[in-house]
Amino acid sequence: MTRFTAWRRRSWAGYAVMLAALVAIGVIYAGLSPATDTAEATGTQAQAQDLAKGRELFNQNCASCHGLNAEGTKDEKGNQLSPSLIGVGAASVDFQVSTGRMPAMTYGAQVPQKKVVAPFDDPENIEAVAAYVQSLGGGPGVPEVPEGGDIALGGKLWRTNCAQCHNFTGQGGALTGGKYAPDLQDTTPVQIYEAMLTGPQAMPVFNDTTLTPHDKASIIKFIETVRAEPNPGGNGLGRIGPVSEGLVVWLVGIGLLVFCAMWITAKKPKKLKKS
Repeated sequence: MTRFTAWRRRSWAGYAVMLAALVAIGVIYAGLSPATDTAEATGTQAQAQDLAKGRELFNQNCASCHGLNAEGTKDEKGNQLSPSLIGVGAASVDFQVSTGRMPAMTYGAQVPQKKVVAPFDDPENIEAVAAYVQSLGGGPGVPEVPEGGDIALGGKLWRTNCAQCHNFTGQGGALTGGKYAPDLQDTTPVQIYEAMLTGPQAMPVFNDTTLTPHDKASIIKFIETVRAEPNPGGNGLGRIGPVSEGLVVWLVGIGLLVFCAMWITAKKPKKLKKS
């Protein structure tokens, strides 16, 4: 009988083998897992730093209107001045800030689009504030516009759901109460998607049940195609067709004829000399 066989037959040999196997597994796991754990820890730390940065930016630029906890503000009579941002989501914040509507300078029937001001001229700051508001109560995140899109379907959906406010070619138009549908000529695909997803100001919400992501992508494709088309006549005149063209003909053409007629008839003929 060899020494190894004698050792293996001892009562504690099985426990020793199990302990050695556990130690070996632990060593192998410790050798492979630090990179993953470190990456997760780094990601969590970076996320915490982004939220802290977003909170700081929110307190400096947004809290004066929306409250320190994003609960909104009211006047002395209890009328809502600025809405609560809890649950609006990152998509709403990204749309409002990236289009310059927020921070708002004045109250009014509608906040106009304007040039993005510091510190939100840096997209990273917009992303940080959006992530902070998202952390307060969820809501729609910043979307990714799906690839593709059917122009014909987009045109049909546009004429059915959007043209009555935004014009047939996205030029915008007047609404009631001093509000208006904005011009879409300078908006990005993500901003258009966010507007449909969140329904800013007077616009209704078109969630993914009402308009699927493919439907939204088709509408965006239609808008991009239409606004890229040239104006053969030089001036698009709002690109609403014979309505604006007929108005120009009336004001310029017929107005000029009326002026000429009045000028001709205003000349008095000289009296004929008596013979």
